[in-house]
Amino acid sequence: MTLPNASTEDVIKEGIRTQFEAFLDEHRRALNASLDGLTEEQVRRRLVPSRTTLLGLVKHVTFVEKVWFDEAVTRRSRAEIGIPATPDESFILDDADTIQSIQQAHREACEASRLATANLDLDDELLGNRRGPLPLRWVYLHMLRELAQHCGHADILREQILAGE
Repeated sequence: MTLPNASTEDVIKEGIRTQFEAFLDEHRRALNASLDGLTEEQVRRRLVPSRTTLLGLVKHVTFVEKVWFDEAVTRRSRAEIGIPATPDESFILDDADTIQSIQQAHREACEASRLATANLDLDDELLGNRRGPLPLRWVYLHMLRELAQHCGHADILREQILAGE
């Protein structure tokens, strides 16, 4: 399973929904690829005081996909989905977490997100968020903000890892 490879340049004249999804997928691909070419030790390396590692960051964005496109859409609890109760916990790595397993889980979560929203309109309200009903349009914008922020984190962490070699 791979992430869609449509370029944001390819959707300039497309509808807003197509543009949103292309931008989301571009950021999803970048985060997933941030682990490419690194060792298991490198992606687990702690370079900042928080729990943020490169591997933990991709694990966290997998959690974020499930919060916004499973919990918010289906109204299932985080326990039912099998994700941590808090964002901070989503950075915690288990011994079984590897580059391959985290990348695969992330790709699967992204595909599930696309499927969960495929039949929704941008103005459809998602009812499963603690803030109350939110239109899909807002969730897409929120996700773009979150993914862009984490892409920046990943770029900096990767740069630090490679500079230390």
